[in-house]
Amino acid sequence: QVRLVESGGGSVQSGGSLRLSCEVSGYTHVSACMGWFRQAPGKEREGVAAIDNDGSTKYADSVKGRFIISRDNTKKTLYLRMNSLKPEDTAMYYCAYTWAGALGSYCGGAYWGQGTQVTVSS
Repeated sequence: QVRLVESGGGSVQSGGSLRLSCEVSGYTHVSACMGWFRQAPGKEREGVAAIDNDGSTKYADSVKGRFIISRDNTKKTLYLRMNSLKPEDTAMYYCAYTWAGALGSYCGGAYWGQGTQVTVSS
């Protein structure tokens, strides 16, 4: 079993920055694909960014150039640096974990965190 705990969400003004963290515990493997999803009220969950075990990354067009995903395998932590935040980035952000090679689906499907709320005001 893999447990994911997100942190770092909050309320910021448009143009601000936040860094989300996702701590991984339980039965984990370094050959993992990890990603971030978000879900706004009334909308479907969507992939935001993902990073595979070899360091390959994938970003949604809406966040390219503004968000940076990274991981620290020694700390078993996934990060999402969010810059130039916009009101449309407001959502619950979820961490996802699955086996390597799932970058195309933003590493979703196996394990999920409980989410951390990000609110961006104009």
